[in-house]
Amino acid sequence: MTEHPDKLNNEAIHLASAGHFPEAIACFKRALTLDQYNYLLWFNMGVTYRDMGNTKAAKDCLAKAYSIAPHNPDVAETYAQICLTLKLYNQVQEICEEELDFNPLDTHLWNLLGVKCFQTEDYEAAADFFEQAVYINPYYEDALFNLKDTYNVLGNKTGEAECTKKLQEMNAL
Repeated sequence: MTEHPDKLNNEAIHLASAGHFPEAIACFKRALTLDQYNYLLWFNMGVTYRDMGNTKAAKDCLAKAYSIAPHNPDVAETYAQICLTLKLYNQVQEICEEELDFNPLDTHLWNLLGVKCFQTEDYEAAADFFEQAVYINPYYEDALFNLKDTYNVLGNKTGEAECTKKLQEMNAL
């Protein structure tokens, strides 16, 4: 019987969803011996490592997936998120800026840049990035929450009140 990377990928996802992380990782590794340039295998293995709490291994796998498929929005966002978790702020900035050059309407990346700036206490820049995300998608709840919190830190009571009002309107729907 011949093994196929896609079948091993599916089996690994099934194992991971059942909490059998070591077995899932073994399936991904076996699949990668058959197709080492399959970004989806690297991506799914990275997500599995992330879910099992191994952020360093997750970052390494996601970096590989990103090198193979740099303009895949899921890969870019997940890679930037894991870098943010690891406080690799320069990498977060690089990934987001590179991808925003390719897709300037990706609200998740604008929001991630805002979170990065908020965490590094660059609140003015954070507000700008959150505002951009909300400008593109006025119903992006995470960005609205983040913008509200940033306005609070900046003492912008009017902006904070507007965000609160918008969030309340959204929750009433």
